[in-house]
Amino acid sequence: MGILAWIFLGLVAGVLAKFIMPGQQGGGIIVTIVLGVVGAFVGGFLGTHVFGFGDISGFDLRSIAIAVGGALLVLFLYGLAARSRA
Repeated sequence: MGILAWIFLGLVAGVLAKFIMPGQQGGGIIVTIVLGVVGAFVGGFLGTHVFGFGDISGFDLRSIAIAVGGALLVLFLYGLAARSRA
């Protein structure tokens, strides 16, 4: 996938992760996009190299689920880091 596709998938993953796990993580739409893109990469890496799901090559339900899972993990870690700084 191209970089714009990853950004779009990250936006979708970030919004879905924020919807699934609402809270006081802070940040606006830019932080949501960044966390979603990072989560998409983390989910893609874990899905491909750790769990052996195979290559993520396009927009399908599996790739969105993996990206949302990665975004949830990143959002959870970001919330822990933000909480410890406050």
